[in-house]
Amino acid sequence: MRSCALAALVALALAGPARAAMSDGVVRIGVLTDMGGPYSDNVGAGAVLAARMAVEDFGGTVAGVPVEVVSADHQNKTDIGSAIARRWYDVDKVDAITEVVSSAVALSVQQISRDKDRIFLATGPGTPDLTGKACSPVGLHWAYDNYALGNVVAGAVVRRGLKKWFFLTADYSFGHALESQAARVVKANGGTVIGSARHPLGSSDFSSFLLQAQASGADVIGLANAGTDMINAQKQAAEFGLTSGRQSLAALLVNLPDIRALGLDSAKGLLLADSFYWDMTDATRAWSKRFMARFDGRAPGSLQAGVYGAVTHYLKAIQAAGTDDAKAVMAKMREIPIDDFYTKNAHLRADGRVVRDMYLFQVKTPAESKYPWDYYTLLETVPGEQAFRPLAEGGCPLVTTQ
Repeated sequence: MRSCALAALVALALAGPARAAMSDGVVRIGVLTDMGGPYSDNVGAGAVLAARMAVEDFGGTVAGVPVEVVSADHQNKTDIGSAIARRWYDVDKVDAITEVVSSAVALSVQQISRDKDRIFLATGPGTPDLTGKACSPVGLHWAYDNYALGNVVAGAVVRRGLKKWFFLTADYSFGHALESQAARVVKANGGTVIGSARHPLGSSDFSSFLLQAQASGADVIGLANAGTDMINAQKQAAEFGLTSGRQSLAALLVNLPDIRALGLDSAKGLLLADSFYWDMTDATRAWSKRFMARFDGRAPGSLQAGVYGAVTHYLKAIQAAGTDDAKAVMAKMREIPIDDFYTKNAHLRADGRVVRDMYLFQVKTPAESKYPWDYYTLLETVPGEQAFRPLAEGGCPLVTTQ
């Protein structure tokens, strides 16, 4: 009896320091996403599923404590997203927030996370400001950004001889940044930007904007938008006959579910950039088929797979650090190599940018597609150091003050 009591005391003594290093006895991860708006097919419930799969595959615990996933809809509104983030941190004891597809909401959540000393795993937003002027010591940008999309897509189109551009742009921070980055690449490759039109988020009628683009005489109409905005603009452009003449359409941000919504007849031949495609390798196919089995047969887009990768890397860092303290975990996230089915040989820079390869794809024709979700042909792999903005050019105070 005495030996059993002694053993119990020893076990408590050994477990005490480890458990004390883990706040609240649980690691909570919040998936803050668009559940019913223009980006919901690209993230939404699929992003939540990806986070849960990451936790399950990790064993459901980390450093001796359970891991929980909570989720909420920010409705692409900064005030709603900010209120949820504050409540999660202050009341619900959430340790990290991930996803946040809206750039405007993401910039707000990044600042709140910094103020609260909690980690922000940005996977869905496009604005490069997250690793530029708004960078954070406890924030990382996982999947893509608008700078990389502009480099990969706009550069390829201009090099094919289509040099005069007109942009149709979502009128908020994401769209503005996407247009700016693509315009920079167009000009750097000898092209010109002859005009732009900005539309509200969630537009259903693009006729007036498309007529401006058609009248501009541009070689290329660049769609600096995403989700249902991009889909509706592209469908209406086809109805107007914009792409049947000498003008071409370049969609600067396309996710896999967008192609399904468009259909291969409408999307065939489209050039796009992405950080992941489900059918690239045996490893991507194996994970994606598990996802599809739990998601009504729908293949994951890069932003959904990215949540899995970011959450997994976060949990690995907690395990290695033996604590969920944000700064200690971030240090381990920079130290541990990023190498999984989604990401090969990537690293986390001082500004929070995960530097990964990007890919240039072309959408297949209906005749080329042999099975469900067989949509892309890989044209080019662009090394991360070429795709993303150089560290010295971002203006991140964490870099310039070191």
